[in-house]
Amino acid sequence: MTATLPETILTVDGIRSPILQAGSPHAGEAVVFVHGNPGSSQDWARLVERTGGLARAVAWDHPGFGQADKPAGFDYTVQGYAAHLGRCLDALGITRAHLVLHDFGGPWGMAWAATQPDAFASATLINTGILPGYHWHYLARIWRTPVLGELFNATTTRAGFGRLLRHGNPRGLPQRFVDRMYTDLDRGTKRAILALYRATDDPAGASVRLGAALRPLDRPALVIWGRHDPYLPVALAERQREAFPSARVEILDDSGHWPFADDPERTERLVLEFLSKVVGADRCARRPPLGDV
Repeated sequence: MTATLPETILTVDGIRSPILQAGSPHAGEAVVFVHGNPGSSQDWARLVERTGGLARAVAWDHPGFGQADKPAGFDYTVQGYAAHLGRCLDALGITRAHLVLHDFGGPWGMAWAATQPDAFASATLINTGILPGYHWHYLARIWRTPVLGELFNATTTRAGFGRLLRHGNPRGLPQRFVDRMYTDLDRGTKRAILALYRATDDPAGASVRLGAALRPLDRPALVIWGRHDPYLPVALAERQREAFPSARVEILDDSGHWPFADDPERTERLVLEFLSKVVGADRCARRPPLGDV
């Protein structure tokens, strides 16, 4: 199945971002897909389209990534992205969000959720979440190192980028997916990556603190993890229950860091099954008995 969603533009804080939407365009409850590094709303195109049969679904390019604006003055920190995410939700009229998060989208989304618990409905964590005991992966260490990070970005070719993505992805990634990521990896995105990684000094500690804030909420959660992820070890999958005690954990044995790209059918089946149970569930639970109306 190929997604056929039209792409429009969302403008918040003067930053223009391509956005994909499906389902009721004015519903206050929505499934919100948040990409990571170096992703874009196009990561989620198929899932947004299919989710539209269940609920309002949205995904947009976050500042510095995809085809969004990439201003030098944006706050390229976890808190900066979380705040911008909240302002985008406000602009879209979304008051209750089911978050589907990947990679750095996990910290962004969880940081927003921790400050807006009444608006946070559920989480789907795809190779992301809290990171107890985490140490930077090899690419992150390069990006965090002054001069070396700039040199690495300046010398990364299309062929070299493709070779990097073969590591830890035993099923391989679709060539169109790889080509799109490389095309989006322009000067502005490279600058955003360096700024984001260099501003995130303690990912393990910060995410654990977020997890502690979210744990008492015990929101419904689905965790999907590719076993061969070279950046975020699969052992972290079960640790997500430290933030989401009732989480369902699914390990995809033949997947890497991008399960929605290398095993889209199974990933979509798991996500849609979960969302079909949680979207609207809390609202229904709070509905008064007919005799009390």
